[in-house]
Amino acid sequence: MTVESNSILFEKTKTSAKLFEKACEVIPGGVTANIKYFAPHPLVMEKGKGSKLFDVDGNEYIDYLLCYGALILGHGHQKILDAVNHQLLEAGTTIFGTPHQLEVTMAEKLIDLYPSVEMVRYTNSGLEATLLAIRTAMAYTGKPKLAKFEGHYHGGYDQVLLSVNPEMDQSGTAQSPNSVPESRGIPDYYVENTIILPFNDLEATEQILRKHAHEIAGVILEPIQGGFIPAEQEFMAGLRRITKELDIVLIFDEVKTGFRVSIGGAQTNYGIKPDLTALGKVLGGGFPIGAIGGKREIMMISAPNSGRDILTAGAENANKEDVLFHSGTYNGHPTILAAGLATINVLEQEGTMEKLFSKTNTLRKQLENVYKNYGLEMQTIGMGSIFNIILAEGTIKNYRDMNKTNTKLRKEIDYELLKLGIYSKPLNRYSMSVVHTKEDIARTVEAHDEAIRRVLK
Repeated sequence: MTVESNSILFEKTKTSAKLFEKACEVIPGGVTANIKYFAPHPLVMEKGKGSKLFDVDGNEYIDYLLCYGALILGHGHQKILDAVNHQLLEAGTTIFGTPHQLEVTMAEKLIDLYPSVEMVRYTNSGLEATLLAIRTAMAYTGKPKLAKFEGHYHGGYDQVLLSVNPEMDQSGTAQSPNSVPESRGIPDYYVENTIILPFNDLEATEQILRKHAHEIAGVILEPIQGGFIPAEQEFMAGLRRITKELDIVLIFDEVKTGFRVSIGGAQTNYGIKPDLTALGKVLGGGFPIGAIGGKREIMMISAPNSGRDILTAGAENANKEDVLFHSGTYNGHPTILAAGLATINVLEQEGTMEKLFSKTNTLRKQLENVYKNYGLEMQTIGMGSIFNIILAEGTIKNYRDMNKTNTKLRKEIDYELLKLGIYSKPLNRYSMSVVHTKEDIARTVEAHDEAIRRVLK
């Protein structure tokens, strides 16, 4: 971003800049999650309503980040507010710390919506859901290693924070990627015991899986990488066939895609049944939640009634080696499940998902026309209500293809869009909501036109 652009952004967001400086004194880097940062400073928001965000300087934005896709009903949807208030008033407490009816109600709903899900366990985030899914796969198969795909993100923990966005000079060949740590503090154990696979390359993936079949417990992947690069149908079908043959648990990380590309997730679109599915984001209606679901025989290894209790001194633990331990004080939080069920109820109303996808496609087509008018190589790629703007020609199949795109120009345009009231973190994907309007779309298209003219001068 240019010095001129810096000064303009600072001028419009002075209060954000001051609050960020203050935050840096008490919070490392001034943010509570690394993904919230961008230069010269992140924007500090004060309130949200519908499709809009309002920062502490009074600037209004059309929000396409939507809490990284979690807010499919937009900000402050009345159905969610009503469900949360009703749950709190009826229950008389925020949480029971015991089983309650909504746990069963939500589980039944997920079993109904997701073809592969026969039983459900709750967690407090999508990260925890993928973590539990991996542990479950290892407990079920008794094998020690995990395979994940290059460019895929499953949460910020040691086991999977590998080869998400590796430097090309460290990443190995396209057919046999290296395992590259993405953070300080990751033990060599995980680097050595996490096998990296090439996304959308079935031949190379099969070779690696067959070579290591005796030690791979599970394969985890985003069926749509980053929420916007779809797996090819042939690749998905082949991966399912191979993992079944080799006794490897197939895990779909649908934290991003669950409810967004279909109400039953990407697995519904592909007609593929994974062994385990991790969910989050939309499932909580804006509150923190995660869940895993899958085959009954796999899920049942976490059932505590067979004798596993590590937290009670003197408790009967005769079968402790046979049971997977999983716990969490806030798992299945009743207020959050009420918000999640309210969200699903809205999405299930006739025509809701169709209208959402139609609006998304309208925006995508109009944006492509704008860039074409300026002679720019641009395509939107994605599925359902998520897409990204790619400044490149040719098919984008995986992480390595993304390195061929013009991210410098994209970032310059994104910063201009921030000044014009279009919000997403620069270079991030776009997520649509049911409350984005035709006026929002028109204003967004106009802003892109203006942003391109400013950048190209």
